[in-house]
Amino acid sequence: MEGAATRSPLMLIHGAWLSSRSWDPFAEYFRDRGYDVSAPEWPRKQGDVEELREATDAIAGLGLTEIVDHYEAQIRALEHEPILIGHSFGGLIVELLLDRGLARGGVAMSPAPPKGILVLPFSTLKVASSTLAHPSRWHGVVPLTLEEFTYGFVNTFTPEEAKAAYEKYYVPETGQIFYEAGFANFHLHPPTELHFKYEERAPLLIIGADQDHTVPASVSKKQFKKYEKSPAQTDYLEFAGRPHLMMTAEKWAEIAGAIEGWIAGVPEKTGVAAGKASA
Repeated sequence: MEGAATRSPLMLIHGAWLSSRSWDPFAEYFRDRGYDVSAPEWPRKQGDVEELREATDAIAGLGLTEIVDHYEAQIRALEHEPILIGHSFGGLIVELLLDRGLARGGVAMSPAPPKGILVLPFSTLKVASSTLAHPSRWHGVVPLTLEEFTYGFVNTFTPEEAKAAYEKYYVPETGQIFYEAGFANFHLHPPTELHFKYEERAPLLIIGADQDHTVPASVSKKQFKKYEKSPAQTDYLEFAGRPHLMMTAEKWAEIAGAIEGWIAGVPEKTGVAAGKASA
């Protein structure tokens, strides 16, 4: 393993209906091992979970392109190319940022489906129905009940654990991103479009969770298969017994350790963040 002084910084990108607080266990894990870790919020999201629940008007109409542009600006401000780790919609954001050539490598944990994933399981559609079944929410804000959050995120938790997770991690979400993802295959160049054959893409690790209702492992594996024709490095790992919110579930450290091992094998690139002028 490379020394702490030369390790790439890690940027953790959270998913929908969550804040960066969902990364707390991972952030502590990697900081304890000498990594420089950041976990920026999505744009227009200010404050902690409790504040985000109260001030939802700001995120109405927030779309995927604005979110990805927000992270690109933060990456370009770094001195060294980061390793990106994203969960759910954050995983898709990681893939989109790699598509722009903006990182040394990326990890997509149960990534939201990009354009080109045509068949989705019933459980995925059930989770998405809270948005897509209500057109009035497409450009507004979408809440989740405790029951909906439990089914989509923490279905392996006890009722008490699920309630605690809901209170600690849940925030209402912009409906725009679900509209963009849900109808991506009906548009020529939607915000969720990826160039699966991109030869210069940095290494990518996709992680699936076999008890995930929101992005079942079968969907994560379909994304992995979409990259088969690219010579760029793409790897896949799947973890048994994990729900969608795998970063806070039992044995989360096993996943963090596997990611750490994968990062150790990612080759060096330029050492300078993409887009920064060289001396």
